[in-house]
Amino acid sequence: MRLTPVFTALLLLAPLIAPLMAEETPLDMPQAERIELIGELVAFHGTATIVSVMSTHCYETTGLDRAYRTAAENWHLRNIGYLDLADRVVTRLGGADEGQKQTAQTYAGTQIMSAYNAAPDKNRFCREFLEKLDTGGFDIDKTLAGPLQQAQAIATQ
Repeated sequence: MRLTPVFTALLLLAPLIAPLMAEETPLDMPQAERIELIGELVAFHGTATIVSVMSTHCYETTGLDRAYRTAAENWHLRNIGYLDLADRVVTRLGGADEGQKQTAQTYAGTQIMSAYNAAPDKNRFCREFLEKLDTGGFDIDKTLAGPLQQAQAIATQ
């Protein structure tokens, strides 16, 4: 029996392809990994809280500088799809514990306000925050790229 080149190639590739096909799909992940991913996806909302809290605080601190509100609105437009994706994937993975989203938001707000309060120059802190916000430094695809990629993979299944 003579093997065709395509069939021969498939036979040679089989040992390489089989392990890839046997890997766990994201929905088949162990419970501990699922819980960890849910926590990371809920943290997307913590990032939104940081943007909201500091934008509002710096807006008020700097004499109602409209640039902070504009930057926060632009952040929201760039990231709303990621927040929605996170919520959909969390639901698909079985949902977050009651209050987990609120806890993430409270923690994030507390941490950013602690950093602000510890800053020796509050105006500089706000200017640096605005610059980071304007340049995408708080965007979810940059700050939480790993969990975002996992969420995107799960959403496509």
